[in-house]
Amino acid sequence: MKNIKVLGTGCANCKNTLKLIEDVAKAKGVEIQLEKVEDLKQIMTYGVMSTPGVVIDDKVVHAGGVPSREKVEGWF
Repeated sequence: MKNIKVLGTGCANCKNTLKLIEDVAKAKGVEIQLEKVEDLKQIMTYGVMSTPGVVIDDKVVHAGGVPSREKVEGWF
């Protein structure tokens, strides 16, 4: 199971990123633990300055803007 965090303060792009990850994981039959992180101090600990950010198993894999569906599929 992958532990995935979406970093962001709740903007539309953050919500779209969260939904996209959920949809792709479901379509691929991958079990994930998805968490939304909105606390700015916690976001800063990952060095992400542009949200949304995506962290998989404590590694930042994306920052700034909604990732493409193809990019998300590549994570799984």
